[in-house]
This record gives sequence, C-alpha cells and structure tokens, in this order.
Amino acid sequence: MAKKLDDGTAAPRAGHRSSIAIEDVPLVSLKDLRKRARQTQEDLAIALSVGQDAISRLEKRSDMLLSTLRQYVESVGGELALVATFPDQPPVIIDSLGEKKRKARKRRRNAADRGEP
Repeated sequence: MAKKLDDGTAAPRAGHRSSIAIEDVPLVSLKDLRKRARQTQEDLAIALSVGQDAISRLEKRSDMLLSTLRQYVESVGGELALVATFPDQPPVIIDSLGEKKRKARKRRRNAADRGEP
C-alpha cells in the first residue's frame, strides 16, 4: 500500500528509475505539492494566469486533463510522470505523453512572442 506523505521527505524524481516499488512512493494531493513548494494559491494562480478561485477548484477536482495537471506540477517545480502498473510486472513510466505536441506549441508561442510568423 502506498504511504501518505506527512514528513516532508522528497519522493524519487519522475525520470529516476530505481528498485523502489510503486507501493513505496508516497501519496500526495495537489495541495500537498503546492505547500511543499511553499507557494500560496495566489502565487500559483499568477504563474498559471488564472484566478485564485480556479486553483482552489483545481485542487479539489478528481478528474482533469493531463495537460492541466502537467502545468500545475511544473508550476510548483516538478515534472509529471505517468506510471502504469500491471499485475505480475514492474511499474512502467509512459514516455513522451504529448511531448511532441507540447514542444511544438511552445516553439510557436516563443516565435509569436518574438514577432515571427
């Protein structure tokens, strides 16, 4: 069974592959992540260009887009990794989920910021 994070210890990095079983990784909420990053809802709202009320609602949601979750995690200084578990097999991290589209959008946005077509 996974453990609840209550002592502030850092979880393993998303890209770090080790012999730690998925059951040993602590369970945290979005609110826990934000507090560990020492950010307020207002701080995060500014970083994500939304209102504080949107952050409050987001932290209570049970279902959201992966892109929304990725933005939240990156805004508190983390990196999102999607782990799939199967019976009788070790957990696997799903690689490059939406990365190509996200990188292309970021390049287009940066070009637009520079006034390029």
